[in-house]
Amino acid sequence: MRWTLKPFPDVNTTKDLAEKLGVEYPIAALLVQRGITTFEQAKTFFRPQLKDLHDPFLMKDMDKAVERIQRALDNNERILVYGDYDVDGTTSVALMATYLESKSTQISTYIPDRFDEGYGISYKGIDYALDNNFSLIIALDCGVKAIEKVQYAKEKELDFIICDHHLPGENLPSAVAVLDPKRSDCTYPFKELCGCGVGFKLIQALGQNFGETIEDLTSYLDLVATAIGADIVTVVGENRILAYYGLKVINSNPRPGFQALIQNIKKDILSITDVVFVIAPRINAAGRMKHGNYAVALLKEQNIQQAEITSKEIEDFNSTRRILDQEITKEALLQIEELEEVECSTTVVYHPTWNKGVIGIVASRLIETYYRPTLVFTKSGDFLAASARSVRGFDVYKALQKCSQYIEQFGGHKYAAGLTLKEENYEAFKSAFEKEVSQTMPSHLTTPEILIDSKLNLSDITPKFYRILKQFAPFGPQNMSPVFITSEVIDSGYGKCVGQDNKHLKVTLSQNNSSKINCIGFGLGDQLEIIKNKNPFKIVYSIDENEWNGHISLQLKLKNIKP
Repeated sequence: MRWTLKPFPDVNTTKDLAEKLGVEYPIAALLVQRGITTFEQAKTFFRPQLKDLHDPFLMKDMDKAVERIQRALDNNERILVYGDYDVDGTTSVALMATYLESKSTQISTYIPDRFDEGYGISYKGIDYALDNNFSLIIALDCGVKAIEKVQYAKEKELDFIICDHHLPGENLPSAVAVLDPKRSDCTYPFKELCGCGVGFKLIQALGQNFGETIEDLTSYLDLVATAIGADIVTVVGENRILAYYGLKVINSNPRPGFQALIQNIKKDILSITDVVFVIAPRINAAGRMKHGNYAVALLKEQNIQQAEITSKEIEDFNSTRRILDQEITKEALLQIEELEEVECSTTVVYHPTWNKGVIGIVASRLIETYYRPTLVFTKSGDFLAASARSVRGFDVYKALQKCSQYIEQFGGHKYAAGLTLKEENYEAFKSAFEKEVSQTMPSHLTTPEILIDSKLNLSDITPKFYRILKQFAPFGPQNMSPVFITSEVIDSGYGKCVGQDNKHLKVTLSQNNSSKINCIGFGLGDQLEIIKNKNPFKIVYSIDENEWNGHISLQLKLKNIKP
């Protein structure tokens, strides 16, 4: 494990900010690291305001989208709300459909089948719209590259409005409107919205037509916050405001679907982390194991009793998903050993029966053992389909581009992508991908890295310090939960391994006779020897609260330890 300490911020700037805000130096240093150097910037950071959201009409084609939807509503046209089967897609569909249903009875939803149709807009979905007399499709979290399919719809006089956040290709689809802040000709000030975020900007614009204020639309922000967390977009700028108020809704007045999902969580206040690790996997499980329609039904449901029934079904899907991904991970690890590929630069594994819905999760699991770019393939119709995952600092999308001669289709981001190829091209692709990564990936990226914000003494960790630290939330890319390093700590002598197979480390630490503080190190059970005999050691950690039997106390979440 590599420990990388971020550069120290300018001392004078940090001192000045600490003085103006009346906070401790370490807090000011964290703010300066995040580009916050003035009182006004700090105020905006700590007190996000809905009024600071950008005018939705700054987005290219927003006027066209609003005009077309308004015309459809006025003429009582049938509108199909179409979205992908993952969290961003299903939350987007639930948001848009619920909003439009408050204006019209002619609204329906469509989620493509992961196993039958695959990702994004499908001909089957378009044909469904044509067969059922829909005249407008609003596509969310997909569509910006669906050139041929949108053209097919246009030729049959079926209009498309596309709300997407993925990087477009050279040409745009011939839709009535293409809302995507990443369009090269779009001057919208914030580029990193998720799909659900783009959907929210559209209902914000529509709301202006109906005389609605932003406050009238805040009930939809629980969906947006969930998508922001699940889609791992940056939590700065507009996303920070949307996530901040979305979490308020989840914690104060959650929709019945969320209520049903979180009722067994023994926490008073849910964080974005809880959303990512509790709500999002369950929403995803529907599309992975059965169909994304279950997720949309749950998120739209107004009746709590019905929401609980649907939630129970989704919980069962999630349990099955968990068993499956564990089994497939074991099989994949065995395959790597049997093929003697332990020392390779990449992991590329394949089995025709592996469940397509969990191969992305399996790819992430494999990286925990072999830290390198990873692809997991399974059989999908006439092709092989794969999910790709990467390691910090390496662009797997670019690597796939270099191997595109063997690929039928691919799309995605720097760290996650999906692709299909013909079975006869599998071995050639595997060799080409291994060669490309081995030649282009710097050797230091093969070791996991922990980025450390700052050095800290245990005596600095006071209730006041943590109260201010909590206000840095919601956390996510470009505003991660701060990570600290402390040296010369000593265990109380009662440190022990806990959990299944003694995987985790539970210790109570002090430094230079400071007050003792409880710590948990998930997955660090094999480091027990380092802490024995009151030997001093170094820790890297984040600060958290432990809630147990109604009692809340500070604890450190250890990420790594070294002698």
